[in-house]
Amino acid sequence: MPQQRFAGVGLGLALLSAAAFATSGTFARSLIDAGWSSDAAVATRVGVAALILAGPAAWSLRGRWRTLPRHAGVIGAFGLLAVGAAQGCFFNAVRYLPVGVALLLEYLGIILVVGWTWLVHRQPPRRLTVAGSIAAIAGLALVLNITGGGGIHPAGVFWGLGAAVGLAGYFVLSARTDSDLSPVVLACGGMAVGTVVLLGVGLLGVLPLHATFGTVELGGHRLGWLVPVVGLSLIASVVAYVTGIGAARALGARLSSFVGLTEVLFAVLIAWLALAELPTAGQLLGGVLIVAGVALVRLDELRPARPGPDAAEPAVPDLAVRG
Repeated sequence: MPQQRFAGVGLGLALLSAAAFATSGTFARSLIDAGWSSDAAVATRVGVAALILAGPAAWSLRGRWRTLPRHAGVIGAFGLLAVGAAQGCFFNAVRYLPVGVALLLEYLGIILVVGWTWLVHRQPPRRLTVAGSIAAIAGLALVLNITGGGGIHPAGVFWGLGAAVGLAGYFVLSARTDSDLSPVVLACGGMAVGTVVLLGVGLLGVLPLHATFGTVELGGHRLGWLVPVVGLSLIASVVAYVTGIGAARALGARLSSFVGLTEVLFAVLIAWLALAELPTAGQLLGGVLIVAGVALVRLDELRPARPGPDAAEPAVPDLAVRG
């Protein structure tokens, strides 16, 4: 019974984490519509979150500060891909696309990892993973309305697929992380690196970096600009990461990440309520296929590998924190 209650708490934390992460697109859209650049919005989000997580990260490193330089490469790459590329590209995608559509494109990163492990590590996907990948690609065609033409901005697709590459990098890097590098330290360090990169890109003029400090419209109400900034930093970052880490420890990283797929559903619901954004019927069907395809890939990962020297490893690397 205690184990069942522990699993129930873990499931609740995983759902709370997914819902918290799902608010990021809606908060970001309110800032972008008010005149913020995507680069400024995501840099503010991860910068404030890194400051909030600095205390817990320092606590987890007590007595082990000398191990930090050994992980500098992983933390740096995590900041570039999992934070800078994934979040920067996603925030740019929501400039052109509904939040739900942008998030569906980002989640195709899980399918990209299948190709990565096949080409680089010579681990061919199993049949369930192949079926999931086909379903996700078919869903992508519906989401992008390829046969109908129009309706989806090409720039939004470009940024959405860039976010998918960043998400794939997050999964691959998380799988390579040593056990003595805590998730809080990885998240905090990655956010700090991502903040520096995003600010540097903006100051160099590669991407626009500007913000306004008036009111924003969120959920049909005019609010101060601090409201979405606090929401992005506290709810969509700190709460999301902390509850996600708790869920991973209660359920295991793989099962908690499987439950994390509900983020797509939460994001569509929140964007509908707050921004009156709702995908078309065809895009909703495509979204169902993408989520189903990704779920099949995740389900295949939960299955034990076949015994023997030729057994295939899980197609998607294990993970401990979200990017």
